[in-house]
Amino acid sequence: MNNISLSGRLTRDPELRLLPSGDAICQMRLAVDNMAPGRKTGYIDAVCFGKPGEAATRVLTKGWLVGVDGRLEHRTWEGKDGRKHEGYQVIGSVEFYAQPRTTAEQSPSEDADDGEVAA
Repeated sequence: MNNISLSGRLTRDPELRLLPSGDAICQMRLAVDNMAPGRKTGYIDAVCFGKPGEAATRVLTKGWLVGVDGRLEHRTWEGKDGRKHEGYQVIGSVEFYAQPRTTAEQSPSEDADDGEVAA
């Protein structure tokens, strides 16, 4: 069985793309507390499709607390620098939990975005 549920804050605004079929795909990046070794914040990409993805793109912005439910998928890609990367992403649905905190309340880890997905 491949099922995962995570909650975390969005590190940037969700991005909406349209597939050649016309279906919508929403891509998000989450900062998840206690995910990385040493109880540090880990980062993972999440993807949702269709109307829920469109709604997420319309409503959500950087800093929102969200939950994602879905399956974990390993992927590889080539970066702009030509280097090969690999990581994991969650493919599934998203739930909106809480709006962003004020800028003064945000921790530095929520603003971090190193371009790598948590493995």
